Amino acid sequence: MLKVIVTGGSRGLGLGIVRRLICDGYCAIAVARQMNDQLASTIEHAGQSHPGALHFMPFDLGDVQEIPTFVKKLRKDFGPIYGLVNNAALGSDGALALMHNSEIERLIRVNTLSPIVLTKYVVRHMMADGGGRVVNVASIVGFTGYSGLSVYSATKASLIGFTRSLAREVGRLGVNVNAVAPGFLDTEMTQGLDDERREQVARRSALRRLAEVDDVAEAVEFLLGSKAKSITGTVLTVDAGSTA
Repeated sequence: MLKVIVTGGSRGLGLGIVRRLICDGYCAIAVARQMNDQLASTIEHAGQSHPGALHFMPFDLGDVQEIPTFVKKLRKDFGPIYGLVNNAALGSDGALALMHNSEIERLIRVNTLSPIVLTKYVVRHMMADGGGRVVNVASIVGFTGYSGLSVYSATKASLIGFTRSLAREVGRLGVNVNAVAPGFLDTEMTQGLDDERREQVARRSALRRLAEVDDVAEAVEFLLGSKAKSITGTVLTVDAGSTA
């Protein structure tokens, strides 16, 4: 059973990815700061239908200096890691001119620095083991922009550049690195959008709707699978045609 780490795996898109991977025969390691009811319920169901297919590892990805020790523990507890899905992110919005510097730093630390450092230590093992897959969760705002999300958009744009460059660094050692760029999804992160604005986004998309969590989870599953063995350095947009 191939093991895949999913950060931010306790809710929203991360939990959707975890559920999709379990159904596809992977062993998912959900990383989040703490357990919640949704994840606990998923672990219970997975234990009945797919024993050993889901594990929870508590960790605060804001503690960047602790990441090397955390990866060492993952390696010790689970052995070779096949896949890493960098999904965890903070989604706070606000006009740049009014944001506290501490909030800007927090967003960049969790959304950009943390996944880069985590990937550094995980990918070392992948290269030594002869291969693996990294999937970074970016966002369409990383290349379209969105008012009130300048810092968040900057962190997602940086993941796209990271994806393309790292793919070139590690490809010859059998590691594929790709990204998915979701549009606005129906998750906690978009609850701040009022109904009118959500309808406006849906109307402007080619398919006249918002993409769903399952759509993105299936794109991640594809990039982790054998059918994507020749795909690397790519950003797969899943936005129901918002950027078409």
